[in-house]
Amino acid sequence: MAIREIKFPAKVVRRARKIRVLLMDVDGTMTSGAVCLQSFPDGSVAEMKMFNSQDGAGIKLAGLMGIRTGMITGRDAPATARRGRENGMEFVVQGAPKKTEAYKAILARAGVADEEVAYVGDDLPDLPLLERAGLAVAVANAVPEVKRVAHYITTARGGEGAVREVVELILKAQGKWKKAIPLAIA
Repeated sequence: MAIREIKFPAKVVRRARKIRVLLMDVDGTMTSGAVCLQSFPDGSVAEMKMFNSQDGAGIKLAGLMGIRTGMITGRDAPATARRGRENGMEFVVQGAPKKTEAYKAILARAGVADEEVAYVGDDLPDLPLLERAGLAVAVANAVPEVKRVAHYITTARGGEGAVREVVELILKAQGKWKKAIPLAIA
């Protein structure tokens, strides 16, 4: 799915100018939310996650432009750890169904305040972080409760370029987008 040109609201742009750390949920945000489990005759199970390549490119670009990135998820999956490494994410916290403690630890480690953090989520476990973040973002297919607390709702669904849309929002708000483009094609 191609990201179309989006006119971001002025209130959202003002918030995005302050962002130094971009954090996100995984299932339903970086993926469609489907959890694919494959059972094998020996009783073992493999999990498959499908990530969007535009989201990955955006996350890498954010890092190149000085935005620190990470994810906080309640599930624990090798695919998530690998995706974090592939995208150069600094903060990857898995197995955290109650995400607030992980969020606080990341802020302390990064030396930032809530208003310098953007958080992207889709479901109820994301609410405490969305309520704290300087830029709270709900993906297009988020539950109504998440959309109600969000400062911005993406046009893209989770796993379909929503994170890339947020990266573009932040970099444009900070006047870094045009400088970022050559890095993406280098």
